Amino acid sequence: MSNNRTRDGSIAQAGRSGRDARSDCCVKITLAGAGGIELDLESKVESMYGDATRELVRNELDALGVKHAKVEIEDTGALPFVITARVEAAVRRLGIDPGDGYLPDLASGTRHATERDRFRRSRLYLPGNEPKFMLNAGLHEPDAVILDLEDSVAPPEKDAARILVRNALRSVNFHRAERMVRINQGDRGLEDLEFVAPHNPHVILIPKVENPDQVRAVDDRIREILAKRNIHRPIYLMPIVESALGAIRAYEIAVASANNVALAVGLEDYTADIGAARTTEGRESFWARSQVVNAARAAGLQPIDTVFSDVADMTGLREAVLEAKGLGFDGKGCIHPRQIAVIHGAFAPSEAELAKAQRIVDAFEDATARGLGVVSLGSKMIDPPVVKRAQRTVRLAKAMRRSE
Repeated sequence: MSNNRTRDGSIAQAGRSGRDARSDCCVKITLAGAGGIELDLESKVESMYGDATRELVRNELDALGVKHAKVEIEDTGALPFVITARVEAAVRRLGIDPGDGYLPDLASGTRHATERDRFRRSRLYLPGNEPKFMLNAGLHEPDAVILDLEDSVAPPEKDAARILVRNALRSVNFHRAERMVRINQGDRGLEDLEFVAPHNPHVILIPKVENPDQVRAVDDRIREILAKRNIHRPIYLMPIVESALGAIRAYEIAVASANNVALAVGLEDYTADIGAARTTEGRESFWARSQVVNAARAAGLQPIDTVFSDVADMTGLREAVLEAKGLGFDGKGCIHPRQIAVIHGAFAPSEAELAKAQRIVDAFEDATARGLGVVSLGSKMIDPPVVKRAQRTVRLAKAMRRSE
């Protein structure tokens, strides 16, 4: 679909149309030598937004340096950030370099920061080239949303997806969800960062990490991008272990950057790498998951478990989350909004767990107030790691009550 020639008659298009397209548009641009902009818009929302869409497209084309062209748009109800992303993608496919592109204004709910140690029980994957999944994702109250540029995006559409994700970061209010982006592997992933890093992603997910140098390369590129734009805020990192070699090097990967906040495991690729079928019981992945948990804990990071792929099996999901919790994981990926509540419920402390944690926290606070160097509960000494775990359990329970 791309075209590197900019002579008259060059054609490029971007976006989606047809029966399955929703909240999207398809933009086709044919360059001309004269005549200004000829704009043909077919829109499902013509009566309400047709004139505004035409004005938006003309303003964008002028800003991007396109003065003479025939522009055909089939609109299935796309919001402005989607329309401008599709227009820009088509312009870039014509071989025109518009620099930083045409940036939407920062909308309400897109400027907030995150916290290093916040809860990351659920992370909802959203395909990076599908705007229909982005618009209401925050209403489902995941702890995080992942705008995915990797596996969910077909290779010919990765250039368009990174523009759409950039615009979504500036335009979509994901409410209390942490804003994550999963970039591509290698050089393509470093190019993704040029589009997304300046626009307040909270966490960058690095896929298929096998070497700590991969983490450092992403960290260095982010630092360069932010410094060039005089942006002073952290972007945290979550490497994903998805191979035998990655599992062997899990601790090296976990400590590769001070900006790492979590270490995740991806089992679809891992099981393929070791030549094993992925099973519900998970015996084939127990070692790798344990490696990730221990590496993360040793490095002071949150260990995050893989996704549960059967979106219809809520009982199986709950059992998988309880197993992950028992192994030491703090969170789990999800691929459908209906999985979020089950994940949160399974990670919640039981009444007995909460009562015990509260007694430990009370004993610690009492010992601190009395200036005692030793914490005890009854006849048992309480070590600092036990206190820390209890404090986290109490914080989690309070956070869940606030969200109810």
